[in-house]
Amino acid sequence: MSAIFERSVVPFTHLEQLREARTILGLEGEALLELSRQLDTRFCTALELLANCRGCVIVTGVGKAGLIGQKIAATLSSTGTRAYFLHPTEALHGDLGCVGTDDVWLFFSNSGETEELTRLLPIIRNQRQPIIAITASDASTLGAQADVAIRLGRLIEAGAHGLAPSTSTTAMLAIGDALALVLSQMKQFTPQQFAAFHPGGSLGRRLASVQDVMRPIDQIRVANESDTIRDVFVNHSRPGRRTGAVILIDECGRLSGLFTDSDLARLLEQRRDGQFDRPIAEVMTTQPLTIGPLAILEEALQLLSAKHVSELPVVDDEGCPLGVIDITDVIGLGKK
Repeated sequence: MSAIFERSVVPFTHLEQLREARTILGLEGEALLELSRQLDTRFCTALELLANCRGCVIVTGVGKAGLIGQKIAATLSSTGTRAYFLHPTEALHGDLGCVGTDDVWLFFSNSGETEELTRLLPIIRNQRQPIIAITASDASTLGAQADVAIRLGRLIEAGAHGLAPSTSTTAMLAIGDALALVLSQMKQFTPQQFAAFHPGGSLGRRLASVQDVMRPIDQIRVANESDTIRDVFVNHSRPGRRTGAVILIDECGRLSGLFTDSDLARLLEQRRDGQFDRPIAEVMTTQPLTIGPLAILEEALQLLSAKHVSELPVVDDEGCPLGVIDITDVIGLGKK
């Protein structure tokens, strides 16, 4: 076997490994801080081009920069801006046919001299499509021909030899994220819109609307606040899995209180048996926390956690109960 392919393992203690890893993280972190300080109005110009784009944002790049571009295209798409990644080689071999006249290009290239990208430039310029470049220098071929170049500056790649794209790709990723997220704020992109693009997995469920997850009113014990505790539990049972709360309503059908298993246990512990034949209104929780049906589940999770409650009534605009969010139904979704 050729000596060039021979491998030797140099002893590397845990302390040395951690020291090297911390050096790499520190170098990349410092580069991001410096990048944030040097950010200027060219970033704002790029945002204007993206915000005014009537077509799609076409993201392109080669190698590691291309992989960053793919991630940014996905982030743009999920935060309210239509975008897709187009590899420059594929573009030069027929895929330019998917590009529209109202599209905007977003290039990722540290050197700004990558051959596949520079070959694209005259074609795009001829079609008069705007080009945004994220590159080290605005004096490079890409930087000079772009409508706006967000300059990364001279970056030192991390690692012992400083060869593998690391600091530069971290910087590209951060700038791309900043563009996508500030743009989503400019477009007033809502959590509900974000949820529509993320229907799957635990994230999708966290972003679902409360009305899609709550236990509906026909599965919950609902009683009049004037009923006795004994009547409530004898006459207002519901089939299936029981929630740990009874919804109490007034004569107009509006939510007036909540009586939970904990309230019942407290009466038993205090030997207040006589209270069972008194109106439940005397011991119910008045003015309980509530949430609207169109709120996202994430808001309900935050309320349940912050207020240390297990049941959250869902009410309409008139204050009438529609259902309940029970913590046993959503346990585990609070973990990110």
